[in-house]
Amino acid sequence: MNVKSPEAFRTISEVSKDLSLPQHVLRFWETKFVQIKPIKRGGGRRYYRPEDVMLLRGIKNLLYNDGYTIRGVQKVIKENGTKQLLNKNDVRKSFTEENISNNEQSTDTLISQHSLTDTKRKKLMNVMNDLVQLRKKLDQE
Repeated sequence: MNVKSPEAFRTISEVSKDLSLPQHVLRFWETKFVQIKPIKRGGGRRYYRPEDVMLLRGIKNLLYNDGYTIRGVQKVIKENGTKQLLNKNDVRKSFTEENISNNEQSTDTLISQHSLTDTKRKKLMNVMNDLVQLRKKLDQE
């Protein structure tokens, strides 16, 4: 098996395997993130530079591990640039965790931002009960 050097360009199938993402997702991300610019050769074949692969890995981490939306990742890149994603040494440490430590936010502050009041909790429970009842009616038909 031929092993490529780290500086070698990668085909879309190689990047797809490396990142465990379907090829169509990589093509879609090219339309959403202008920073992803693979070189296209004759016949439209894509070749990703090592920086492209690192950027894709960072985008995947933000989307899949940190729960960002595509628009959220676009905002992060716009505010911080791609260097933050490219220079991440510890892949396991998420971008969100880095921001929290940089801003010195306490866990209590984060929990209070996401906790529900009793009124909201009751409303959600009512909606959920309504959905369960509707599901039962649909199953009976």
